[in-house]
Amino acid sequence: MAAPGKALYKVADLSTLILRAYITGDQITEVKIGQQLTVLVDSSSATRELPGVVSWISDKAEFTPKTIQTKDERANLVYAVKILVKNDGRLKPGMFAEVKF
Repeated sequence: MAAPGKALYKVADLSTLILRAYITGDQITEVKIGQQLTVLVDSSSATRELPGVVSWISDKAEFTPKTIQTKDERANLVYAVKILVKNDGRLKPGMFAEVKF
């Protein structure tokens, strides 16, 4: 039985996954679109390294302090970055990863 208007399943192309990472304002000058980098993924036996490519960099900071922005609080500003990672079949949506720039 299925309810009207409800999705029965989702279809996705998992050959390339998009990793969303966050960089600080100090790091944003070092990262550019098309840049090659290394993505680290933990597995049961060891940490795997996969190649990735920066595909998008946000032009707006997130997690901004609500009131005064002192020099120390500006370190809390982060920018979202999307990184394309080729999937060898072992990566799944929702998995955690680290990025080496």
